[in-house]
Amino acid sequence: MVAAASKGIGLATARALAGEGCRVSICGRTESTLGEACERIGGTVRGYVADVRSREDLERWVAHTSSELGAPDILVTNTGGPPAGTLDAMDDSRWQEGFESTLLNVVRLVRLVGPGMAERGWGRIVHVSSLVAREPSSVLPISSTLRMGLQNLTRLQASELAPRGVTVNAVLPGHTLTDRQRHLAQLRAEREGGTEDEALARQAESIPMRRIADPREIADAIAFLCSERASYITGVSLLVDGGATHAPG
Repeated sequence: MVAAASKGIGLATARALAGEGCRVSICGRTESTLGEACERIGGTVRGYVADVRSREDLERWVAHTSSELGAPDILVTNTGGPPAGTLDAMDDSRWQEGFESTLLNVVRLVRLVGPGMAERGWGRIVHVSSLVAREPSSVLPISSTLRMGLQNLTRLQASELAPRGVTVNAVLPGHTLTDRQRHLAQLRAEREGGTEDEALARQAESIPMRRIADPREIADAIAFLCSERASYITGVSLLVDGGATHAPG
């Protein structure tokens, strides 16, 4: 199961897992984008309309997946980022929306699939987070706060599920060429001047590898953590950021 997988890192992850032979269940908010995503993923894949902020939608997604593809052995939680803007521009409704889409959905999904994995004695859970969990961003105050909480939640879930053969890890992507990255580049261009592409180029220059990641590079790290080869890795929040983060691990 890969959440919010109609585009970006979620789609790349679903394609990587399908390439490893997994039967893949994805969710997204619109039927049209799900159909296109399923065509791109290939293999045995099912797409379900679901908003990760909705408890009922998540319950329905898990139920349909279990009925049509079997009980999930792999769960990748993923969402679009919370609203961007300065701290003083974030009202209560934006904080609540961010909490439900970034953190509460993770709690709900693991609650829904974790016990089944533990019962069967095998499972892989990977949370897609962000480098702002390590280095907070002034234009991403909600994400910076909640992603740090997700890092601690990852360790708590890992400790709880490890004795039953289930690993729980997080991947912290750096700057990756997704719709979200383009939106943030547009905000920087409005603030600093220039075009969106110029803002992206400046962002790339700030990264030691001097480029922005392709979503497939993040997906490959996720796919590894979902594999048998990663059987002794749990509770880790893995930076995949081209060296951009300066904070200690």
